[in-house]
Amino acid sequence: MSTEEAAVSTVNNFLKNIIEEDLKNGKHGSVITRFPPEPNGYLHIGHAKSICINFGLARDFGGRCHLRFDDTNPAKEEQEYIDSIMESVKWLGFDWGTHLYYASDNFEQLYQWAVYLIEQGKAYVDDLTAEQIRAYRGTLTEAGTESPFRNRTVAENIDLFARMRSGEFPDGSHVLRAKIDMAAPNINLRDPVLYRILNAPHPHVGDAWKIYPMYDFAHGQTDAIEGITHSICTLEFESHKPLYEWFLDNLPIPVRPRQYEFARLNLTYTVMSKRKLQELVQKGTVSGWDDPRMPTLAGIRRRGYPAASVRTFCELIGVGRSDSWIDVAILEECVRSELNETAPRAMAVLRPVKLIVDNYPVGQVEEFSAANHPQKPEMGSRTLHFSREIWIERDDFMETPSKGFHRLTVGGEVKLRGGYIITCTGVVKDADGVIVELHGTYDPASRDGIHTADGRKVKGVIHWVAVDSAVSAEVRLFDRLFSDPNPDRGGADYSQFLNAASVEIVSDAQLEASLAHSTAETRFQFERLGYFYQDPTDSRQESLVFNRIVTLRDAWVTKK
Repeated sequence: MSTEEAAVSTVNNFLKNIIEEDLKNGKHGSVITRFPPEPNGYLHIGHAKSICINFGLARDFGGRCHLRFDDTNPAKEEQEYIDSIMESVKWLGFDWGTHLYYASDNFEQLYQWAVYLIEQGKAYVDDLTAEQIRAYRGTLTEAGTESPFRNRTVAENIDLFARMRSGEFPDGSHVLRAKIDMAAPNINLRDPVLYRILNAPHPHVGDAWKIYPMYDFAHGQTDAIEGITHSICTLEFESHKPLYEWFLDNLPIPVRPRQYEFARLNLTYTVMSKRKLQELVQKGTVSGWDDPRMPTLAGIRRRGYPAASVRTFCELIGVGRSDSWIDVAILEECVRSELNETAPRAMAVLRPVKLIVDNYPVGQVEEFSAANHPQKPEMGSRTLHFSREIWIERDDFMETPSKGFHRLTVGGEVKLRGGYIITCTGVVKDADGVIVELHGTYDPASRDGIHTADGRKVKGVIHWVAVDSAVSAEVRLFDRLFSDPNPDRGGADYSQFLNAASVEIVSDAQLEASLAHSTAETRFQFERLGYFYQDPTDSRQESLVFNRIVTLRDAWVTKK
């Protein structure tokens, strides 16, 4: 059983219980869900949970899931966002088939239903400004005040609404509101706005409309048009549910969907607001929506997270109705678990210092065969080159070793991973005392083991790369974007918790020769260093760039 299958088999999902009961008692003959993003930004890891829930439930019960864009606000929506959303859903491994929809495709029907409410005396055109409407709405403890335009005649409202549609009025001069109850305990029922004037081109329908429905008005009716059986959303929409149902109760809809709420994903060390993520992009704090430090699906994909690990994470955290914070370390561990099984091994030296093996023949090159995965012989092997000069990590040498240091020191021995035992014989420094070169000797009898010719066992094992066949690359060591587990707490300025060390650029890393021909989609474990992935945007054949996906262990535990 895979990690992903194990996660699925052990986690409870209250929505599954609801659907099983609905199918059992004949309430529904099949299951139709939908994932309905607003195309006003890139999807983030929180949306991945919703995607997995909606597409996963449809899959599990032999139904279907629609991808629908609730595109009711052209002032904030762009084709770029639409394209990125479709790409992210596909990357996660889900397919909507022929069921791609836009709320804007239903604008004419929604308009006619708005007219129907006017004709029934349940909607009116209001001339109050947005500020006045907010003031008239009241508070959680005080009832609202009716608009002076609330009792316009049906004929007057029909005329004004038609003129709003034709573009006769400027933005903000009129809105259409539902006539419900200005004293309702739920503020969402205090004559909510249904339509506003917005002279802006729409990414899907162009300039056809001058008025646009509000999200609350379009959402439930679009669910009904599509025949959605289970309208699944996060808990922040629970207070909107009475309004969702009021529209369905008061309109001649073809079918009646039902809304169910689950707890949204709150992930530590990041922010989960599209508005705040957009601020990070607009201020240049990050390089874009797909910056590998961002929690966007585009960002984590570019960083190198496998889609399977994200699906496993979403299954592992379960589906409940209680808000809670999930430690990002759980997501990172899902990534490690997936990559430990699937990533071929390779050697790379990030902070190189040259080691010259003085007793090795000048000009000679030797080949070693190294397994691509120590536990998976079916993944094959690659060839390593060994010669007189090799690169090793600067951190793998200490002139004055601390207690427990089992790597290279002057007079000390170390085993090269897959190669010989080396003894360090000397150090060369520049005028500032910086080590620029190490010298040593090798034991020819130690090629296939960790023992010297006289039988001594060497404890330390380090990785290395031959100088003459090494491939230079830029390596980006990414860390968490924020230094605080909850940078959004209490309405604080989240920017004060930005992690100044969220990325380190290593400009002259030295990689083993096999990586020169690696494919862009392959993720590697750089032995002893972590998991890495070719940056799909910046990496080129002549200029390789690798992103660190995750460390081999949770580095933050060590820091703490």
